[in-house]
Amino acid sequence: MRKNIVAGNWKMNNDLKATKKLVKQIRKSIKKAELNNTRVIIAPTFVNLSAAVKRSKKSKIEVAAQNMHQANNGAFTGEISAEMLKGVGVKTVILGHSERRAYFGETDAILAEKVNAALANKLEIIFCFGEELADRKAGNEEAVVESQIKNALFHLEADAFKNIVLAYEPVWAIGTGETASPEQAQDMHSFIRKTLADKYGNNVSDNVSILYGGSVKPANAQEIFSKPDVDGGLIGGAALKAEDFYSIITAF
Repeated sequence: MRKNIVAGNWKMNNDLKATKKLVKQIRKSIKKAELNNTRVIIAPTFVNLSAAVKRSKKSKIEVAAQNMHQANNGAFTGEISAEMLKGVGVKTVILGHSERRAYFGETDAILAEKVNAALANKLEIIFCFGEELADRKAGNEEAVVESQIKNALFHLEADAFKNIVLAYEPVWAIGTGETASPEQAQDMHSFIRKTLADKYGNNVSDNVSILYGGSVKPANAQEIFSKPDVDGGLIGGAALKAEDFYSIITAF
């Protein structure tokens, strides 16, 4: 049975003091909550990962990294390797986020290398993908999503998907004034699951968690999460407020 997952991507927010405070608030809020098969993940910035891991011990909170380099080590100034993440207790990494693709030139080929490196180092992956507004308006959203998934993941053996969570990000619905309906989310998630099934069979597709990353908020989380192929969310801004994040976590 696949897990429900609510993952908070903190992006480039929260210094050390704010990180400690927010972890404490989230930890307190979910301590006695009935999580209904739901995993809770937070992804602070690199410099605060160690502190977040330390303050999440013996709690229901898991800590993920927002990115990693594909090389194990070397002359890559400013980069972080999978081994370094593991060294501070991180077991999950977000790869392929739309901002990494748009601002830092991460291609499907680069992401395939990162996926390989993460899996080789026994890290779980939250793999992000999604179409932009021009793709959606042109009716190419399924082709774009299918291409991103196939190019970065379909070289893997079926067994690898035990360590992969998928996160669909409709880039056009994030900070653009456009909105995606729960029905649009379900339609794409269903297509993603069918794409997996066509390649790897139903055993894989039925057991992979697929998260929605299109501006999930307390007001819409319950309706979005009620869709049969939506297994949770990759949360941005709402993850920075403990009360909002708690409302989303308990929306199941």
